[in-house]
Amino acid sequence: FDVVDEHDRVVGRATRAEVHERRLRHRAVHVLCFDRAGRVFLQRRSMLKDSAPGRWCASCSGHVDAGEDYETAAVRELAEEIGVIVPGPQALARWLRLEPRRETGMEFVWVYRVEHEGPFILHPAEIMDGAWFTRDGLAAALRERPRDFAGSFRHIW
Repeated sequence: FDVVDEHDRVVGRATRAEVHERRLRHRAVHVLCFDRAGRVFLQRRSMLKDSAPGRWCASCSGHVDAGEDYETAAVRELAEEIGVIVPGPQALARWLRLEPRRETGMEFVWVYRVEHEGPFILHPAEIMDGAWFTRDGLAAALRERPRDFAGSFRHIW
């Protein structure tokens, strides 16, 4: 991964293990897929994941690879994790930017929004299952069962 400074400028490179172990600043993306009715599709992370296994998270998410930009990473993650092919970064809307902190795992994060009705092809090593949530239903679930959701997602939402 690219290691970045407090201004999100690349200052070096390190492995995934190194950036997490040493809590170095790096980059990630989260994409939220909304349908025409305004529901959001969330994935439940595989139990094989090393962080937040079995917890609900964004439609897809992932690290930005070394030399890659945020938009390219978001398009790649959509295809890899949930089988959504978009014509390019212009299909995504930048929604929110997060600064590195404990809740983001020291990641600068761009959160994108895309409209998609499904169906989705869930990557079995990454995702246990997925479901559509209404805004009210998601708010209630987060209030009643916050530990069912990845900390990064709780922070984003």
